[in-house]
Amino acid sequence: MQLEIDGLNIAYDDRGEGRPILLLHGWGGSSASFAPVADFLAAQGFRAVSIDFPGHGLSGEPPKPWSVTEYAALTKKFIDALGLYGCGAVAHSFGGRVAIYLSSEYRDIFSRQVFTDAAGIRPRRKLRYYVKVYTYKLGKKLSKVNCLRRALKLDEKLGNAGSADYRALSGVMRGTFSRVVNQDLTPRLKQIAIPTLLVWGDQDGETPLYMAHIMEKQIKDAGLVVFEGAGHFSYLDYLGRYCAVLASFFGGE
Repeated sequence: MQLEIDGLNIAYDDRGEGRPILLLHGWGGSSASFAPVADFLAAQGFRAVSIDFPGHGLSGEPPKPWSVTEYAALTKKFIDALGLYGCGAVAHSFGGRVAIYLSSEYRDIFSRQVFTDAAGIRPRRKLRYYVKVYTYKLGKKLSKVNCLRRALKLDEKLGNAGSADYRALSGVMRGTFSRVVNQDLTPRLKQIAIPTLLVWGDQDGETPLYMAHIMEKQIKDAGLVVFEGAGHFSYLDYLGRYCAVLASFFGGE
């Protein structure tokens, strides 16, 4: 399915009938990332709606580099267009950033929400990270001088400086990725007033467990479920357990 929002074609999956739950995928994913969860929710009598964020899946790319702010604004328009205001929400990783922004900005946009290995907190960085970032930014400035670019082969070095996610992106999405990961949403956590369940893998190396503890402390009505042995995709590592948690959480509305 597709609809047009602000000139962008937005793809989404819509299955089941009943109380709606919006599924917000992680960076580099799509609505297909949540397909097993959507199938389960639909079978349980919910309407499961999964969006392809701009630049992901079958949706068009943003016209210019976006931050979480623009993604949240578009998602709000998507929610309004499909009549989902007041729905439940399930978010993974980057989708958690969007959910944090929306649920802190619009008090009743969601009835309750699940953050799964969610991003949004500025990570603790080791010294080598800052060295790499400094080297990258310095190299970028030097690369503007063509003779130095050729002499130092900086294009290749710059390509190797970022993460695998970053190197795989187009120009617009590279700018978007940079804006997204550098936007700290921690100050918004205290503004979230709805029931929020945190589901985390204790072996998550992308959004480590300490981030879940920060969210649990900052969000007024939050609880934490930890899956031992699970990584950043805890909902896929323990799909059956995860679905049971969702059924219990949303069944209690």
